[in-house]
Amino acid sequence: MLEFERPLIELEKKIDELKVLSTSGTVDFSSEISKLEKKAKKLQSEIFSDLSRWQVVQMSRHPNRPYFLDYVHHLFTDFVELCGDRHFGEDPSIVGGFARFDGKPVMVMGHQKGRNTKENMARNFGMPRPEGYRKARRLMELAERFEKPILTFVDTPGAYPGIGAEERGQAEAIAVNLEVMSRLRVPIISTVVGEGGSGGALAIGVGNRVLMLQNSVYSVISPEGCASILFRDASKADKAADAMRLTAKDLLEMKIIDEAIPEPAGGAHRDAAKMAEALGKTLRKHLGQLAELSPDELVQDRYAKFRALGVFSGR
Repeated sequence: MLEFERPLIELEKKIDELKVLSTSGTVDFSSEISKLEKKAKKLQSEIFSDLSRWQVVQMSRHPNRPYFLDYVHHLFTDFVELCGDRHFGEDPSIVGGFARFDGKPVMVMGHQKGRNTKENMARNFGMPRPEGYRKARRLMELAERFEKPILTFVDTPGAYPGIGAEERGQAEAIAVNLEVMSRLRVPIISTVVGEGGSGGALAIGVGNRVLMLQNSVYSVISPEGCASILFRDASKADKAADAMRLTAKDLLEMKIIDEAIPEPAGGAHRDAAKMAEALGKTLRKHLGQLAELSPDELVQDRYAKFRALGVFSGR
């Protein structure tokens, strides 16, 4: 659990214990349970209604937060995973394939982290190597060939910076993905569902619509990395997070993203099904809007969106 949510979780555990005792039939704690549930609801509202940017960063990394394959389970049917980049090998940190969304075929792909040490080692903690990005590019070009929309789910600390990855052209693989995504003639919707770290995130994030969950983050570097560079002290990550303005609320205000999707009370990890339902509703809305555009208009729409980022007027 996160430190700031500890009081709520401990209170909820106490409520569960009282419910168990009440069901045994020896003592009736219904009155106490009712009072504690009201207290828990109020405490939950107090904790999560005004999170600091650093707390949002922690929420985006919550170990119980829904990952890409969780959303595949809740939102899609007939998912068929496609593996390999046809150059070097398979990278399990990016998962992708054809699926059906509301009965219609789409290409879905996203970063995938693990739930335990063994899974994280296999998924490389959601940090793709070049073959992961080249696989993503192959699948996106396949989707264009069959004229199917592309839905990407971003959740990575960043691209893997290891020696092997650099030797196999990590920067080139990311750069080519940016170029390819900019010219694809099908609708692309990218959703940041957790961490959106640097080029590792942007490599599957060039969409006609860029969405973020309420407690996700999107930035050029992690707060710890920023603090190490600017303040020479990684422990000042909370200060760096404030300076970076990396939350969904911040990025929506700066018009870098198109929509921030509210999460269930207490965060997406407390009700994955409800979070998926809200995300699915938003995806349907934007897919409907993009379906009205021609292939040429889709490319122009994406070009205009990204050309408008970072435009400032001088005195």
